[in-house]
Amino acid sequence: MKKVLVTGISGYVGQHCAAELLKKGYAVIGSVRNLSKTDEVVKGISKVVDPKGNLTFCELDLMKDEGWDKALYGCDYLLHVASPFVVKEPKDENELIKPAVDGTLRALKAAKKASIKRAVVTSSIGAMFGGAKTSVKVNQDSWTDVNAKNVTAYLKSKTLAEKSAWDFIKNQSGDHRLELVVINPGPIYGPSLTGNLGNEAMDMFKKLIGGEMPMVPDAGSVMSDVRDVAAIHVAALEHEKANGKRFIVTTEKAHSFQELTQILKNNGYSKVSTRLAPTFLLKFLANFNAEMKGMLPFIGITVEADVQDTKRTFNWQPIAFEKTVLDTAKCVQDIVNSKAR
Repeated sequence: MKKVLVTGISGYVGQHCAAELLKKGYAVIGSVRNLSKTDEVVKGISKVVDPKGNLTFCELDLMKDEGWDKALYGCDYLLHVASPFVVKEPKDENELIKPAVDGTLRALKAAKKASIKRAVVTSSIGAMFGGAKTSVKVNQDSWTDVNAKNVTAYLKSKTLAEKSAWDFIKNQSGDHRLELVVINPGPIYGPSLTGNLGNEAMDMFKKLIGGEMPMVPDAGSVMSDVRDVAAIHVAALEHEKANGKRFIVTTEKAHSFQELTQILKNNGYSKVSTRLAPTFLLKFLANFNAEMKGMLPFIGITVEADVQDTKRTFNWQPIAFEKTVLDTAKCVQDIVNSKAR
């Protein structure tokens, strides 16, 4: 049985990746910063697949060398999902950039040392469109301009981390050549396995269906379903045509936040507001609100993406956006209701 180290297994995407790996017959070792998180992860993954003793855990820190060699011993592949994600703009951009870049390099160096065949790294379309002042369509050759005025710390962190990964692969020495595949999702939605509403996607839906967001931003982007993102991560581990490529895993067309809220409204979520927030107001408020400032690169533009290579390579069709929205909302509503009992 082939074994995969999944970094950040307690995260939203990491949980789904681990579940998909177990469904496909892999053994999984998942990294967490603290082993106290493992019970929640096992419980969540067990809702969709029986681990059958093929799920173990280890403690790893993106900023520390300890434990990486031991964690990768006996593994065939690395799935590097762990990376900080917050919309809120930090006071010091290195709070996001340093763990993203250093963590990626630390994982790849350890993987090469352990003679791992291939690493699949989670990046983002944030590494592709940042700096755009008008609507843009990204593809595998698109890169964020990290020196552009409107590029946030998060977009910089994803861009610099991915570029550092490709540079490492290009400049690696020795007989063993580590292979690399990068996955670039957009904003990710879909059901949570653990019932944790702490991540950005779940928190936004909780606020929307609870009527806590009186207006939504005038922004549109290709969106991603966490189940699609996990499926392509796992498919990329061994696909012979995937090595050395970036794969965009998003819907085929852009969807606006107003469209998202209208879907919810049409399906009985009566507290949801579909009102658009004036762009000038959001830009003004961004001067005083770190979360609003983090949203600025999306405001007033539409981000589209070319997903044809992903579809062809993996014989894949994105999950319909309406299904993603409604499945996410139902998951969040069920969690909220269960906590209210």
